[in-house]
Amino acid sequence: MTPVNHTDVHEFILLGLATHPDLQLPLFLAFLAMYMVTLLGNLGIIILIRTDLHLHTPMYYFLSHLAFVDVFYSSVILPKMLVQILLEEKTIGFLGCAAQLCCFVVFGVTECLLLAVMAYDRYVAICKPLLYPAIMGGWTCWWLVTGSYAAGVLHAVTHTTFIFTFSFCRSNVINHYFCDVAPLLALSCSDTHTYEVVVLALVSINCLSTMTIIFVSYTYTLPAVLRIRSPEGRRKAFSTCGSHLTVVTMFYGAILFVYLRPSSAYALDENKVATLFYTIMTPTLNPLVYSLRNSEVKAALRRAIGRRQ
Repeated sequence: MTPVNHTDVHEFILLGLATHPDLQLPLFLAFLAMYMVTLLGNLGIIILIRTDLHLHTPMYYFLSHLAFVDVFYSSVILPKMLVQILLEEKTIGFLGCAAQLCCFVVFGVTECLLLAVMAYDRYVAICKPLLYPAIMGGWTCWWLVTGSYAAGVLHAVTHTTFIFTFSFCRSNVINHYFCDVAPLLALSCSDTHTYEVVVLALVSINCLSTMTIIFVSYTYTLPAVLRIRSPEGRRKAFSTCGSHLTVVTMFYGAILFVYLRPSSAYALDENKVATLFYTIMTPTLNPLVYSLRNSEVKAALRRAIGRRQ
């Protein structure tokens, strides 16, 4: 392809996950099913939390925002991906690509921070139960959630501004199923070394700081759970903590694999598979994990079903 400057690029071509014709229909059906589960599951959790008074607590306030983020996180990627597979419409406009990257970063960073906030909430609830209403009451929850969204927007503006001021002169074919950082950098003929350092620094600060909060919180929380004398109280604490730790493991494992590696180690085909876990699988599994492992959510669901009968 003739080298072009980024100002001449009007669209990109997304290669997607697989190019073999026999795989297109199975992939379409699989991702359509996952998207429907994501929408129904997360929207169901939001409605359940809003309508059940027993779930009007800080923990479920944060969970409702996590579900909200998961809905939009998937919607940034999956609808376009389904169109690409079904209609073989693989192009995405220059501005559309920038918007997709921006929204992807907003909701990805926000999810990281919300998971850390939820770990801190569990620590306060279990280790400092008498102080819990004072620490997590009032405007504290609102500020924690607002700060998470604000940090996501700040990261998104930084990444999008950097990447889309580079020149794309190697090709306009993105070896991915959406506009992500690494495959876009692979197309640039600009000197991206400084930005790669910025990416590594931002991802490291975001992931490592939130993981540290989660690790330290559970270092204190899990021993406190084991000291709970009531079997019912211990089971309830384990169910809420276990749900959260399952989600954290799935989400952070894939992110660390994709982003905290040197650019020389990038293998875009490997990254595409790893990215599936935190862009598609995690938002799909989150509502299932929280509904199947969380006793309070299951009880609220039974009450909701009972009211309709």
